[in-house]
Amino acid sequence: MTFQRARSEEQREIRRRAILDTVAAMLEEMPVAEVSLNEISRRVGLAKSNVLRYFESREAVLLELLDSFLESWIAELTEELAAGVEADAPLQTRARGTAEILSRTLANRVVLCDLFGAQGGVLERNVSVEVVKRHKRASLAKLSDMSELLRRHVPELGDQAPMFCLMGLASAGALSTYVPPPASLLTAYAEEPALGVLNLELREALKISFTSSLLGMLPRT
Repeated sequence: MTFQRARSEEQREIRRRAILDTVAAMLEEMPVAEVSLNEISRRVGLAKSNVLRYFESREAVLLELLDSFLESWIAELTEELAAGVEADAPLQTRARGTAEILSRTLANRVVLCDLFGAQGGVLERNVSVEVVKRHKRASLAKLSDMSELLRRHVPELGDQAPMFCLMGLASAGALSTYVPPPASLLTAYAEEPALGVLNLELREALKISFTSSLLGMLPRT
């Protein structure tokens, strides 16, 4: 892919979108840690200096994708919860059903979990104050949307909903760093099956985390 010099806002937006789409495709092939500015430049067909005209760093690109992927997941979650959680079911049933849907839909979005895992320690470290503020404003709006969505199905969460959402997404990022394990670990598990208890399966680990956190925040009856 090669580009002529952008001479209008429409052309600039086409290039921005091309960069975002290129990096999104890269994330399907490699973890966040392996996405480099050099490779972005090569794949999109722009010099690094030209890529930096549209995004101040590779971290800025990844933060924008994180916001986009999170919005897409919340849209999916809205439909899944509406179909899978019965409004008149007992509290424990609704809570466990909500946790199962959260874990299943997130486990299917490994790239989003990987971005969560890199957010605090990497992605927010090489960007300007303005980029961070823009990202945090977007994150706050999505956290509010997610909180309202969960309160719709588990109203007993009340004011605890934002904290549950925040801790849940942070947990998803932390757990995703263990999945998939490197070849050396898989070999160790195969040679010593007793070690297999340490081999995390992302969906199950997320389900345990979401369920315990959600039940722990609900009021005691």
